[in-house]
Amino acid sequence: MPLRRARLRSRPAAALLAGGLLTALLVPVAVAAEPAAQPASGSATAAPAARVAPEQAPDIPVANVKAHLSQFQSIAAANGGNRAHGRPGYRASLDYVKGKLDAAGFTTRIQQFSAGGGTGYNLIADWPGGDANQVLMAGAHLDSVSSGAGINDNGTGSAAVLETALAVARSGYQPREHLRFAWWGAEELGLVGSRYYVSNLPAADRAALSGYLNFDMIGSPNPGYFVYDDDPQIEKVFKDYYAGLGVPTEIETEGDGRSDHAAFKSAGVPVGGLFTGASRTKSAAQAAKWGGTAGQAFDRCYHSSCDTTSNVNDTALNRNSDALAHAVWTLSE
Repeated sequence: MPLRRARLRSRPAAALLAGGLLTALLVPVAVAAEPAAQPASGSATAAPAARVAPEQAPDIPVANVKAHLSQFQSIAAANGGNRAHGRPGYRASLDYVKGKLDAAGFTTRIQQFSAGGGTGYNLIADWPGGDANQVLMAGAHLDSVSSGAGINDNGTGSAAVLETALAVARSGYQPREHLRFAWWGAEELGLVGSRYYVSNLPAADRAALSGYLNFDMIGSPNPGYFVYDDDPQIEKVFKDYYAGLGVPTEIETEGDGRSDHAAFKSAGVPVGGLFTGASRTKSAAQAAKWGGTAGQAFDRCYHSSCDTTSNVNDTALNRNSDALAHAVWTLSE
């Protein structure tokens, strides 16, 4: 998350479930309009024919999420210690995620852009099926800062979104809405990738999105449980989930305007998401309700070389990964 979000007008629940097919500008080099979601390359029927719509999202195995984090750590170690925009570690991270999604039956596309004198990439993955006029997105930024591997910021969000997408494929889930997942580039340079994606969409296609869910730093080692308050319907889904666990939440303020939901929100798309805190200090009251250490940052390794796989709280990562999947299932059924 880079080192601010204007308040979005709230949509009623009916509007949250309405919209048209989103198109995006997604090509490896030259940018062209993204067509309607189609089956994955090499498969005319990538999605199962039978509709499977369970009442509850599947459990997201935290071990699987952590395995993705280990891969991101290894990629960083093999590429100068980071996964930053314009560096080989970023592209290797994107290729890892894309390979998993392609094998699972997603239609994946790479969107290319320029930032800071380097080439950046967004990865977009569509799950075949669902109503082409209603598109729910979930995303996370995949890049790190240049000083470290960026495992909490934002390997955690990227890995949880990836594992949720893979859970969609494993379950054969066929929701009413069309599902799209995204991994953004150059977030650490000022939300460049997500802003590029949204700004290059025609107005009608922006309006087609029923919602965008953002996950940035969801495994901080001294975690808080923060929920975006931008859209009341999406906010309620997350707050109700945590209430069911008996875990209190607070409204997220530290990341206002500092992550990839900002461009969607400015375009009028309902947004929501989760966050476990960055450089702000955990108060005594917060430590009393969440545990952890008062007077210490939520993430002491924020934007530092120590943001490695040892800089993640497994309980927070597990809860937030399950909450992510719960929101995707609940909002897309």
